[in-house]
Amino acid sequence: MKVCVGLSGGVDSSVAALLLKRQGYDVFALFMQNWHDTEGTLHGDCEWEEDRFVAEMVARKIGIPFYFVDLSAEYRKRVVDYMFDEYSKGRTPNPDVLCNREIKFDAFMNVAFKMGADAVATGHYCRKEEFTGPDGKLVYRLLAGLDPNKDQSYFLCQLSQEQLSKALFPIGAIVKPEVRRIAKEADLPSAEKKDSQGICFVGKVDLPVFLQQKLKSVEGDIIEVFDAFYDKNEHYGFIRRTLDSLLNKGFEGEAPMITDYVSDNISDDSLKVNDPHEKSVMGNPSNEGGCSGDSEYDKDKIESLSDEDLFELSLPVTYENIVFESEVYRSGKHHTKKTRYKENPFGKIIGKHEGAQFYTIGQRKGLNVGGHKDSLFVIGTDIERNVIYVGEGHTHKGLSRNCLRVSVSDIHWIREDLKMEVQQIRRYRVRIRYRQPLQDATLIMRKNGLYILFDEPQRGITPGQFAAWYDNDELVGSGVI
Repeated sequence: MKVCVGLSGGVDSSVAALLLKRQGYDVFALFMQNWHDTEGTLHGDCEWEEDRFVAEMVARKIGIPFYFVDLSAEYRKRVVDYMFDEYSKGRTPNPDVLCNREIKFDAFMNVAFKMGADAVATGHYCRKEEFTGPDGKLVYRLLAGLDPNKDQSYFLCQLSQEQLSKALFPIGAIVKPEVRRIAKEADLPSAEKKDSQGICFVGKVDLPVFLQQKLKSVEGDIIEVFDAFYDKNEHYGFIRRTLDSLLNKGFEGEAPMITDYVSDNISDDSLKVNDPHEKSVMGNPSNEGGCSGDSEYDKDKIESLSDEDLFELSLPVTYENIVFESEVYRSGKHHTKKTRYKENPFGKIIGKHEGAQFYTIGQRKGLNVGGHKDSLFVIGTDIERNVIYVGEGHTHKGLSRNCLRVSVSDIHWIREDLKMEVQQIRRYRVRIRYRQPLQDATLIMRKNGLYILFDEPQRGITPGQFAAWYDNDELVGSGVI
């Protein structure tokens, strides 16, 4: 079999190529350039030039042919332009997921096939298995990588059966330290090379500067939302009442609506063996979807919810009704007339920003507002009015949500044979961003979308990002939030 390895110059793809060569495959390397511009990049240089140099040396060391392809036009059209458009609408896309779906396993794969390849291999930390279905056709399973600190299956959550059928992941069953060891023993030029960071093929960027290539900077208000707002907000009250009504009989207390903050870094020291959040990482193979146990929400009660109630339950709280009235007052010994905002029990204007489209839900850095004991987090953006809403502390009510919705057109099943039908309810483990520990959830399929009701509230659910659902270690589907 002739295999094309997407050789990036990093240690992961280098070892992937080396292992395939050792296993007897007819291997050739193809390096793709996807980005030319340096505006907004923190290093200021074209990193791809150094990466290509290292990749070529790796290919020479392994003893495989090396080729180059420029896919920058496709990348700009299918990834970067989409990214600009999403940010302009106040949504936060994931360019790495798009890059894999649109470039690595589409445009790049097509080039590889034209060069005679039978399959394409990458350095992703994930695994693939196959079995024969009832109809006699092969079914491909996408599994998490065995290294829990490097599992990259989330980035491949939009791949299709056709794409998986032609994909190989040689290092998916190897942990990162072992990959480094193999590279060092083989004296590969990439053995000590640091892992790439930032946007796929662009690198680390100053996001506002990068986005300002197309999105205009306009000054607007930063409004801090106080806790009193939620006591009076009708929608927040609806969510609380609805969640309480779904609880199993015998459950004492109210449904949780505020998350306990846990780092998305699954190797974090806070995740000890006896930690209650350990279940989010490991799961339980004896339970449906690998969940830790049964949900505290009653399945029959969930099933009885109307489509309209589920839709409202999935909507985030909004803050446009926090308004500020001005008043005239006299100041100083000359009693000079000045204008100020009347005190509002629900919120306060605490600063200025350069464009609401440059911020995302859950963001902490870049607000440049002092005078608070705890960190401020973005809890909402209003693109039309160019306003950012923030809350103080990890446990601020605006940071947490219990339910999200994926529209019908945005639902993607890797395992098409597992596609949910309308009115079906299943238990899966779900993550809403890379490196987040998997969370127990109930998925509810309705005519107006797929609803994900988490057992525990989630921090920073962000429109435009991808939710991916797993059955134990298998990624079976995903969708745009």
